[in-house]
Amino acid sequence: MTHPLSVPLVLSAETPIIQPDRVVGDYTGPISQYDAPVWPLDPLIANPSAPRRRIHWDSFPLGMQSELRFLTYQMINTELPERLLIGRHPAWRTRQSPGAIYMTCRIWAGFSRWLAARSVLTLAACTPELFREYSAGLVREGGLTRNSVQYHLIALIRLWAFDTCSPHPIGICEPPWSHEGIDDYLPPATSGGENVTEPITPDTMGPLLIWALRMVEDFAPDILAAWAENRRLHTQAQHVRASAKSRAALDAYLNDLAARGAPLPTIRQPGRLVAAGTYIAGLTGATPAQVTNRIQQPKWSHYRDRNPGPAPLRTPIWGGIDGQPWTETIDFTEAAGLMRHLGTACFIVLSYLTGQRPGETLSLRTGCCPDPSAGRPLIYGHVFKTARDEDGNHLSRGQMREVPWVAIPPAMRAVRVLERMVPADSLLFGATAHDFPHHRTYHAALNRPTMNRRIEDFISWASALALRLGRPHEVIPDDPHGAIGTERFRRTLAWHIARRPGGLVALAIQYGHMRTAVSAGYAARSRDGIHDLLDIETARATADTLATLHADLDAGGGVSGPAARRAIHAAAQAPSFAGSIRSTRQARAILRNPTLAVHDNPHTFLMCVYNRDKALCHRLGTSDTPTLDRCVSACANIARTDRHAAQLSAEAEHLEKQSASEMFPEPLADRLRQRADNLRDLADQHHRNRIANQEKSTT
Repeated sequence: MTHPLSVPLVLSAETPIIQPDRVVGDYTGPISQYDAPVWPLDPLIANPSAPRRRIHWDSFPLGMQSELRFLTYQMINTELPERLLIGRHPAWRTRQSPGAIYMTCRIWAGFSRWLAARSVLTLAACTPELFREYSAGLVREGGLTRNSVQYHLIALIRLWAFDTCSPHPIGICEPPWSHEGIDDYLPPATSGGENVTEPITPDTMGPLLIWALRMVEDFAPDILAAWAENRRLHTQAQHVRASAKSRAALDAYLNDLAARGAPLPTIRQPGRLVAAGTYIAGLTGATPAQVTNRIQQPKWSHYRDRNPGPAPLRTPIWGGIDGQPWTETIDFTEAAGLMRHLGTACFIVLSYLTGQRPGETLSLRTGCCPDPSAGRPLIYGHVFKTARDEDGNHLSRGQMREVPWVAIPPAMRAVRVLERMVPADSLLFGATAHDFPHHRTYHAALNRPTMNRRIEDFISWASALALRLGRPHEVIPDDPHGAIGTERFRRTLAWHIARRPGGLVALAIQYGHMRTAVSAGYAARSRDGIHDLLDIETARATADTLATLHADLDAGGGVSGPAARRAIHAAAQAPSFAGSIRSTRQARAILRNPTLAVHDNPHTFLMCVYNRDKALCHRLGTSDTPTLDRCVSACANIARTDRHAAQLSAEAEHLEKQSASEMFPEPLADRLRQRADNLRDLADQHHRNRIANQEKSTT
C-alpha cells in the first residue's frame, strides 16, 4: 500500500505520471511525463476489452491546471487513508479503477470550468455555498439521473479528500453533502442500467441468430480456407523475385485469358478499375510490379476495361442452405471482409447463447473451452465488474471466474472457429488478429464501439445475402429500439428464456433447457448475474399476462379450464403492480407470490396457472416454475381465454386448408384433419364452459 505522504513534495516536469508499483504487469509501453498535455492511463489497464482512457489537460481551466494535475497524480498513485472512508457507503474504496479515475477527472474538469465561469480562479476559493449552487444546478439543469448526480457529488468529495491528505494542501473546503448526508442533494430515484435496456425484438433476433449460426457452423470452413489461400497468394506475391521466367508465366496467363475471351481479374476502386495485381502475381509467380507494368500496356489496359471480372479463389465451397451452396466462389477481395463477419458472428453466438457481458466475451482466450469429457461444454474466463483485491479495490486485470459459464454446443463451436482465426495463447478477439487484412499492431481486444459497427455491418451483409439467395423472409429487419450494439444480448437471452420457451431460439438450434444451463453458471456469483435478469423478465412476462387477462375480463371476456377461477383471482391483482418492473426486489416479490403464478403459453393455446402440487409437467420431484414445453392436456393448472379459443379456431382452419392441398399424401392429410377437429373441440369446450368476470366466485 502506498501512503499519501510518499508522494514527493515537488514533482518535476519529467516525473512519470504513474509510479512503477501501479503499472500493470504486462504493460511495456511508454508512460507520459507530468507536464504532458495528455495523460494516457493505459499503464493502469489490464482488462483487454476496457476502453483506453486519456486525460486531456486542455479541457481544464488554465489557472487551475497545476492544482488539478497534482491532485490527479495523487489519485492515480496513492490510496485514500482508511479514516476518510469511515461512515462512507460500502462501495467507497481507497483506490479507484482506471475507468473511475478517468470519469472523476472529467467531473473535476467540468466543476473547475463552472468555477472559472464565475470568476473563481483557484479551488481554494470554492465555498460551501458554491458547492450547493453547483449541486442544485446538476439536479435542476443537468438532466442527470439520481445515480449520475450522486457520482458527481462523490467525485467532489474525493477532490476534497485527496487535497486533505496532500503533502501541501490547497485548502479546498469539504462539500456540505460530505458531512450532512448526500440524499438531500439528489433528485428522485429512477431506474437505469441493464434492467432498462430494451431486448432485441424477436423479429430481429431470430434471423440475426440464424445467420450468425450459419456462419459459425456452415460457412466457417469455406471462409477459413479462402482466407488461407488469400494469405498464400499475398505471401507468394511479396516474396517472389522478378525474372524472365516469371514474366513469361505472366504473359502465358494473360494470353490464355485473351484466347478464351475470359475476364481479367480486376478490383473496382473509387473512380477507376484496376487489375487485381496481387492476386494475378500470386497465381502466376510474377511480381506485382510486373503485373502492373504489363497491364499498363495499351493492349492489356483496353482488354481490362472491356473484360473486367472477379478474382475467384480456388477453394471449394462446402457450406450450403437447404442443399444449395451459399456462394459459388469466394473472391480474393471478399476474404478479409468475410473473416470480419465470421468473427462478428462468433461474438453474437457467444454473447447470446452464454449470457456473458460484452467485456467478458471480448476477454476470452484460446483454450477457454476444453473439450467436454461428459456433460455440457464449460467456458472459463475472467470477470471484471466485480473483481476486487484483498483490500476491496478494483482489479483491472480481473479475476478468473469461480464458476465457468455453461455453454451449449454452438457456443463451443464458435470458440473453435475463433481459435483457428487467432494465434495460440492469445485473446479470441485480439484486435491485431481481427484487423483484416492488415493485422496492424493493437493493444488488447477489439473494443465495443468497433464491435458495434461490425454487428451493423454483419446485419447488412447477411440481409444482402438473403436477398441474393432468394430468401427475403430471412432479411434481418431493423430493430425498433435502434442499433443492436453489444449490450443487449444478455437482456434478450433472458427475455427469450422467460417468454419464448421452445420458441424462436429452438427453431434455430436445439436449445434445450437454457434457463438451467445459463443460470447455473451464475449460481455462486454476484447478485447482478444473469439469474437476476431472468427473474425480472419472468416477472414482467407474468405482469403482462395478468394485465392482458384483467383487461380482457373487464371487456367481457371469459376463461375456461380447471384453473379458470384461479386465473380470474390472479388477474384481479394486476392493477396493484401495474407499471414497469425495474428491480430484482420487485420481480422476486411477484415470483414468490404463488397466487400470481400465471404463465401464458401461446404455443399450446393456453395459460398455466401454476400450482406445483397439481402440475403434470413435473411427474418426478417438484419445481417452483412450470416446464411449458411439456404441457399435459389433462393438467389441473390449465386455463384458456377467448383469445386462446380464437387461436385454436384459426389454427384448425389453417390445418384444414393444408389437408386439402395436393402436396400432402392422404395419410398425412387425415392426420391434419384429425388435429383440426381436436382443436375445434377444444375451442367449443371453451365457449361452453367459459366463466366471465362477473360470474367468478371465491376459490
